[in-house]
Amino acid sequence: MEDILSAIDSIADLVPKPVSGDYIGADGLVYCAECNTPKQCRVTIFGQDRIMPCICKCGAEKAENEKQLKTESEFAERVKKLRLAGFPETNMQNWTFGNDDCKNQMLSQVARKYADNFDRFKKVGTGLLLYGGVGTGKTFAAACIANFLIDKGIPVLMTSFPRIANTVQGMTTGRQEYYDSFNDYILLIIDDLSAERKTEYMQEIVYNVIDTRCNSGLPMIITSNITAQELKNPVDTTSERIFSRLLEKCHPIEIKGTDRRRQKLKNDFEQTRKLLGI
Repeated sequence: MEDILSAIDSIADLVPKPVSGDYIGADGLVYCAECNTPKQCRVTIFGQDRIMPCICKCGAEKAENEKQLKTESEFAERVKKLRLAGFPETNMQNWTFGNDDCKNQMLSQVARKYADNFDRFKKVGTGLLLYGGVGTGKTFAAACIANFLIDKGIPVLMTSFPRIANTVQGMTTGRQEYYDSFNDYILLIIDDLSAERKTEYMQEIVYNVIDTRCNSGLPMIITSNITAQELKNPVDTTSERIFSRLLEKCHPIEIKGTDRRRQKLKNDFEQTRKLLGI
């Protein structure tokens, strides 16, 4: 018991003295000048009274604010790292719903609804297959979903099959482990399916990635320039195999509209002509 009391007395030596306007109350304890709550308290231990330090109201609020700021800072750093890891193409880091001009209202609505209800889609492993003409905004919409989820601290990877193939090329071992590593991301987005070379080697990579993802139970989003006719009637057995596996987990949505990239090029061309005076 003596050892315990000695230890308690050592703590009691830390009792704060009145500073910066702090004062001694009628009960003989130190009070904070700012919030008028005690910085000391009396406790009885083994029948002996001791004055011990305690935190006043404003001190507790300050400590809580500092804790909150630290938590927010740590979360912001996590989001920053997730965004760097999730976007090999860094320009996509700024493709957000806030920057969406909503010219394709259907696509904008689909993307926003998927992002808002992601917890439900994740639970059942349902993803999206956004397919249709070139330049209709599919990639932008997928990136908006990715950025929205990353802002919530959810790991997302947005990549492409050519990029995956460049990594796989030359690997004599560890390919399946590489494919499995995509499951570290809650959402996997693969852009521009069917833009890759139609070789047996490339198609096998495509199938293995999709198959591994489907087996994981985690959702994925695929964008593609294939047509509805190509989706319904694949040109070969390999494509049929890939589309069949893909449609097990991805809800297909045909995206229609004008080629916005071509229109932008036209506008940029005309603007440059004006600046050059020709």
